Amino acid sequence: MATLSDRLNINSQIEHLQAKYVGTGHADLTKFEWALNIHRDSYASYVGHHNMVSYFGVVENESIGRVKYEFLQRMLLPCGLPPKAQDQSEDEEEK
Repeated sequence: MATLSDRLNINSQIEHLQAKYVGTGHADLTKFEWALNIHRDSYASYVGHHNMVSYFGVVENESIGRVKYEFLQRMLLPCGLPPKAQDQSEDEEEK
């Protein structure tokens, strides 16, 4: 059975990982932010692995440079514009 010190140690390790790596998430992460991290990580992986870019180039009948360019452009807003927060929409309705 885990002791209190083990739990605190695990929590501090998780907090350290979340501070060090952006994509690991945290308790207040929204569904949109989570999807954004997943899409950006995927596109970064595709661009970084030449074989994947070659595969996408053949499938889409595009050059490797064009595929890399398109993936880099998609990394800017991979999931579209972020949804409005509840606080912002309530403030606008009052005005």
